Amino acid sequence: MSKKIERVQAGEKVFDWLLLLLSIGVLIEAYRIDGGLRLNSAGSFPVGLALVMLASSLAILVSHRYKRRDESIKSALQEFQVFLRDHFRPHIVVFSVAAIIYLAAIVWASFYISTFIFLAAMFIYFRQGRVVSSLVITAAAIAVIYVLFTVVFRVYLP
Repeated sequence: MSKKIERVQAGEKVFDWLLLLLSIGVLIEAYRIDGGLRLNSAGSFPVGLALVMLASSLAILVSHRYKRRDESIKSALQEFQVFLRDHFRPHIVVFSVAAIIYLAAIVWASFYISTFIFLAAMFIYFRQGRVVSSLVITAAAIAVIYVLFTVVFRVYLP
């Protein structure tokens, strides 16, 4: 009997290693909050979460050590091309770029204006041009956010 070899997706092992590096970086930054490991310090919770993240990324790395990439992928360049095709579809790229622009716009415009424009643009894009209903949904969402944070919780939004 032959043992079936499990396959990983294109770029999955690289992602596993990047996740491990990120976990180590998060742990270092969490440790720097207080500069020590005291149980009742401000950094104890972030350090604990970083340790969980580190343990999880190590467990993922160990679980993937015997997995192989698809036999149809012959080179690293081809694997990179498959990764880009699978994970950077147009709707993901559009949303990511819009989210980055939105985060930058909050600095120049108010939270409510930039959030309205972002939500309206994304609703119109993902609902394939349904402008009127997208604007109504956006206005309702902004109204709920305003009432909850400004009126109920009395939180200032930038």
